[in-house]
Amino acid sequence: MFKSTAIVGGMTLTSRLLGFLRDMIFARLFGTDAATDAFFVAFKLPNFLRRLFAEGAFAQAFVPVLADYKTKGSRAALKTFIDRTAGSLTLALIIVTGIGVAAAPLLTMLFAPGFYWEGKQYDLTVEMLRITFPYVFFISLTAFAGGILNTFGRFAVPAFTPVLLNLCLISTALWLAPGSPEPMLTLAWAIFAAGIVQLAFQVPALIRLNLLPRLRPAFHDPGVQRIIGSMLPAILGVSVTQVNLLVDTLVASFLTVGSVSWLYYSDRLVEFPLGVFGIALATVILPNLSQSHAAGRHDSFSRSLDWGLRWVVLIGFPATVGLALLAAPILSTLFQYDQFTQRDVQMAEQSLIAYAIGLPGFILVKILVPGFTSRQDMRTPVRFGVVAMLANIVLNIALVFPLAHAGLALATSIAAFLNVGLLLHKLLRDETYRPEPGWLPFLFRILIANVVMGYLLYYGVDGAAWPSWSVIERAWHLTAWIVVAFAVYLLCLLATGMRTSHLIMHGGQPLPRQERSHPRP
Repeated sequence: MFKSTAIVGGMTLTSRLLGFLRDMIFARLFGTDAATDAFFVAFKLPNFLRRLFAEGAFAQAFVPVLADYKTKGSRAALKTFIDRTAGSLTLALIIVTGIGVAAAPLLTMLFAPGFYWEGKQYDLTVEMLRITFPYVFFISLTAFAGGILNTFGRFAVPAFTPVLLNLCLISTALWLAPGSPEPMLTLAWAIFAAGIVQLAFQVPALIRLNLLPRLRPAFHDPGVQRIIGSMLPAILGVSVTQVNLLVDTLVASFLTVGSVSWLYYSDRLVEFPLGVFGIALATVILPNLSQSHAAGRHDSFSRSLDWGLRWVVLIGFPATVGLALLAAPILSTLFQYDQFTQRDVQMAEQSLIAYAIGLPGFILVKILVPGFTSRQDMRTPVRFGVVAMLANIVLNIALVFPLAHAGLALATSIAAFLNVGLLLHKLLRDETYRPEPGWLPFLFRILIANVVMGYLLYYGVDGAAWPSWSVIERAWHLTAWIVVAFAVYLLCLLATGMRTSHLIMHGGQPLPRQERSHPRP
């Protein structure tokens, strides 16, 4: 699993770097105004549904059932199941897409009600949403194809696919949008085109596996019924963070102009480690957990969860410290040019710090939820997800007045940790997850390394000097500080006794306790 995670992480890293380039171009060319706020709302809804299907409910419902067919059934039964699922999903998506396009005015009122009073901004959002919503159709089928490829160990193609969206948006922003009467509208068409390209990219890999689906709708099929029964609750169970982010956008639409954009850029930066590592790890661990459960390997199931949780702690906490302490330099280096002002950096910094606090929670949810969904237990994550969403709404109301848009980000972070606590407590109480030995010294090493790294960044980085430097000077100083911080963190871990053998999966599974040459974590 370590190799697979590295492959997915590497491909996702490429996509995220292009995503940063895309956002730098957006910030430089278009700034933050009513039109960009409208575009980000029209982009956020289909993007939310992309995460829901590609990294959320559909994957959590589909992959365990597919793993059952792969492990226990014949090849013919597997192919029939895939054909029927593809046909049923396609028919359902056609209906959903038609409803979404027709209901664009209502959806805009629902997710950005503050725009209604702005007139032109509301109309532009509706027009763009009608263009971007069909992206849901294409990306959902792309997620279906990716689930098949991941289950058969073909991780590279699905992981690379998001790169195509960024390439479409970057090329449009540079060459088509600037000469358009309404640049944001042109970008909306780029999202539509990207959906077609991403789906087509999956086809050759499916053909090589001889698993290219034939569309045969069959909602009565037992496998399809299992997916439907699992998906409905999984929508809440695995997508709480994304729902909370939508709630943030809804409330931010009532705040000062630019609030939606500040939250968007902050969220994008937090998504970098979340996507490169968190989603990559969750993508790899779900098929592993599903197959361990299907084969009755309960010890392997627990060890895989333990392995994932240790990697989250190892990477997630220093990422939080780095993002929080380097918030202003990162925003200044990436976005503070032309239309993106110093004030925009200061405002986005506040929400970035608030989102960064919740980063470990966002990643942990993606690791803990598969501990339930891989066993086809969708109800438990739903219950906890509803609690977390209600807490987020209450915290939004409580924090938006003193902290404005940053309060919305902080509410989402707190709600994520609440969800993590509920999920982890349930797994421990049921003994589905039994922690491996050595967690206390492991956490102590992580704590020491983070304190030393944080001390270095807090007293060493002069954020006030950043705006006066050129783009090359900013990039050079930021890169140098990231490298130095990473080196200090790594040296502290090594000095306190951390070894790579403590975190490597051997033969796709962690070594059983009695076979470990190093008992320490």
